[in-house]
Amino acid sequence: MLLSLHEIDKSYPTAEGPLQVLQEVSFSLEAGKSLSLSGDSGSGKSTLLHLIAGIDYADAGEIYLNGTNIAGLNETALAALRRGTIGLVFQQFNLIPSLDAASNLAFHARLSGRYDPLWLEIVVAKLGLSEILKRFPEQLSVGQQQRVAIGRTLAAKPLLVLADEPTGNLDEATGDAVLDLMLLMVKETGAALIMATHSQRLASRLDHHLHLLAGRLS
Repeated sequence: MLLSLHEIDKSYPTAEGPLQVLQEVSFSLEAGKSLSLSGDSGSGKSTLLHLIAGIDYADAGEIYLNGTNIAGLNETALAALRRGTIGLVFQQFNLIPSLDAASNLAFHARLSGRYDPLWLEIVVAKLGLSEILKRFPEQLSVGQQQRVAIGRTLAAKPLLVLADEPTGNLDEATGDAVLDLMLLMVKETGAALIMATHSQRLASRLDHHLHLLAGRLS
């Protein structure tokens, strides 16, 4: 089992007292499988992805990734995990302004030692990026920046991809192409994918489905 969550709780302090965001969340995901995560805004989807990525910490429970309990890792180890094992497709693009699109696309793959020029060609073609490779982030539209950010993540062939509304700023055809590429990577590399999405149409293409309601799986 690539990923296992056991009885995860998470709350945040507020003026009115603790706000419970996640309660007793448990599930597992095998390598080579995909999972959609649905729920209304505020249901805990993004928080759950942040906990799995080690960006935030659970109040209770355990998260095992590839046999390692990430709660026991320090910041250095968590950063190495995100660099070498987890691919993040969040709503902040975080492209490097001083690098053109081609260099941004290859950045994480080179950093993790998994640069594969043939796979990168597939990523570029699937995302329709061939005409903008020499442009810098400031010269790209929001949708183009999003596609470059997605491509940068997938180019590194991570073991687990965490995607938070990855098609939010894209038209339907491009959104379909993004999901096609993610599912292709899952199939060809044995990675796992968790995608938070409001689109039932896209969610229906994934292997497993979870719904969060007020912080609980339903």
